[in-house]
Amino acid sequence: MPKLFHLRASPRQESVSAAGAEAFISRFKETHAGWDIDTLDVWRETLPNYDIQAVDAKYARQSGRPLTKQQSDAQAELERMVVRLSLADRVVISTPMWNFGIPYKFKQWIDMIVQPGLTFTFDPKTGYRPLLKDRPVLIILASGSDFVTGMNRGRTDLATPYLREVLGFIGFSNPHFVSIGPTNGSPDTVSAARELAFRRLRELAPTF
Repeated sequence: MPKLFHLRASPRQESVSAAGAEAFISRFKETHAGWDIDTLDVWRETLPNYDIQAVDAKYARQSGRPLTKQQSDAQAELERMVVRLSLADRVVISTPMWNFGIPYKFKQWIDMIVQPGLTFTFDPKTGYRPLLKDRPVLIILASGSDFVTGMNRGRTDLATPYLREVLGFIGFSNPHFVSIGPTNGSPDTVSAARELAFRRLRELAPTF
């Protein structure tokens, strides 16, 4: 059964980014019969901490040393997270923009999966190489400012270039971004921006 993996990064059930994802996924289900939707809510599932055991496990693997029981357990947690992502044929990420970037729980997930030997490898002669198979990736990014028309009120979008870079690093070469914003301001402006983005998402779903 083909799988769509949805990472949900907003803690608010009624958030704009979550609503945008719902608009997209509802239309996706209508046009992709038989697909499994696997949703990872980073606020409602327990993410492993990238603690000393995980760090030591990484360096032990890199140097060829045997892992302790605690290090093996930490490594297994990371491997399960990577497998969950790698099994997906399509990836959707819905996230708000926080303080120019992404929520810390989302960053925690990224730090868990971007691991040598799991999602990338390094060779002194050839450099870094991604290990995950490329696949369509959609990022729904909601922000208080308007980064669609450029009326961003002096704020800088650091989330988009960061996500493009880190996802490309592990193998997802061309993520597609749909911005929703502004989410703050006059009701008419906010509503118009939301409807425009939702329309784009519904139009995108059948061919994703």
